[in-house]
Amino acid sequence: MSAEVQETGWLPDLFASIDAKDTERFLGFLTEDATFRFGSAPAAKGHEAIAQAVGGFFDSIAGLSHTVDNVWTGPGNVMCEGEVCYTRDDGKRVTVPFADAFDMQGNKISGYRIYIDIAPLYAE
Repeated sequence: MSAEVQETGWLPDLFASIDAKDTERFLGFLTEDATFRFGSAPAAKGHEAIAQAVGGFFDSIAGLSHTVDNVWTGPGNVMCEGEVCYTRDDGKRVTVPFADAFDMQGNKISGYRIYIDIAPLYAE
């Protein structure tokens, strides 16, 4: 863990890569051995496993867009909260709140946890 408070200028680019459903660009923000957990799904470790998890989720929706409302930083970590609007394949839009926690290793994410309830996304 870094002793320095993290800067957050990279956050807009991270969320732009997610909103573009660009798995390769997204992976560029992570260390090779990063861990990633989305909601209550099992954690994925390493670029290959994370690419499968993220790519599978991206394939299940038509689109998404994030709005980040608050960001907090500390030594070796960053947290943010906001809303994400998902567009389902049937065109229906579903907006839910989220919170993300990032463990940082230098300027890369080594641990990425997304706290979200995506049940409304798949509800009829």
